Amino acid sequence: MTTTHDPAGPLPNWTVGLSGTPEGVDWTDVLPGQRTPDEPIVEQPPTFKTGGSFFQDVPATPPAVWGTGSEVLWAEGEALLIAAPQGVGKTTLAHQGIRARLGLQDSLLGYPVAPGKRVLLLAMDRPSQTRRAGARIFGQDDPRFLDEHLVVWEGPPPYDLAKRTDILAAMCDRANADTVVIDSIKDAAIGLSDDAIGAGYNRARQKALAEGVQVMELHHLVKRGPNGAAPNTIADIYGSTWITSGAGSVILLWGEAGDPVVNLRHLKQPMDEVGPFRLVHDHPAGVTTVQHSADLIEMARAGGVHGLTAVAAAEAIFETKKVTPAQKMKARRRLDKLTTSGHLARFDPASTGDPARWYPAE
Repeated sequence: MTTTHDPAGPLPNWTVGLSGTPEGVDWTDVLPGQRTPDEPIVEQPPTFKTGGSFFQDVPATPPAVWGTGSEVLWAEGEALLIAAPQGVGKTTLAHQGIRARLGLQDSLLGYPVAPGKRVLLLAMDRPSQTRRAGARIFGQDDPRFLDEHLVVWEGPPPYDLAKRTDILAAMCDRANADTVVIDSIKDAAIGLSDDAIGAGYNRARQKALAEGVQVMELHHLVKRGPNGAAPNTIADIYGSTWITSGAGSVILLWGEAGDPVVNLRHLKQPMDEVGPFRLVHDHPAGVTTVQHSADLIEMARAGGVHGLTAVAAAEAIFETKKVTPAQKMKARRRLDKLTTSGHLARFDPASTGDPARWYPAE
């Protein structure tokens, strides 16, 4: 499908074919060549690229929609999926992401967000509640600016996105949006535990990405991990494997509904893992901040002549006394990164069996 995409252009006329119920929406003027909802669309073949440019013209770090350097939470051209149980703050976090994407705030959780042009919010999951939550976040912003740069679709989509994989890209094109926030996936496609449905939804997502739209998705978890423990793996996210496989970054929020303090884990990363963090939701102010982030430089300074080991760093980062080999490796990578940047100095042991130690560079 070929679309005309001009995020800076005027807001389209939403009074034609978009104000009625989803079943009554006429999309024949949106999807070129379509005559009936049941008639398949003939797609044009993709543009070929040469192997050299495809594999060698690659940046050292992925361009970030949200993040900096190698710490990327949302990469350009890759979907960001935020998964959480009900009431833990995924919508609150997404609304702050929208504000940052619109240039109304510089960063989110201390990481910069690249400004976009126009955002389409698909408010499908309890839109009335989403509206109340958003009122606290957008309530002080210029309504004229929001009218021009933020478009909201309220309620279910006109068609199941897993069955009509062209609709998501078409909606973004109709809204002149370069960013879409899907709240939530369960309302976009029915039967997400079925791999065929998951694959269909992923195809819809990939078509939107191919059109240059940046995609943020909100999703749900299985009820709890094994033996009632907090979920902490990709397998704990509800539905077909294609939902997470097709996302470039997966963030998990965990806590009890209404908790002001929740945990963030970066389960799938475009590059380096970010966090884990404890997040503090100031619900009246509509602001989320990071409460806990291990300061490895300060820990190395406090260690005095003993410095800081990778195991001690991992204990602080992951808040555990039972450090796994993977956690130790991740901590060592962070320490080495601080060494490369000139903040720490590494001293390797003189004898086998002793750990490497890091000290403040000064």
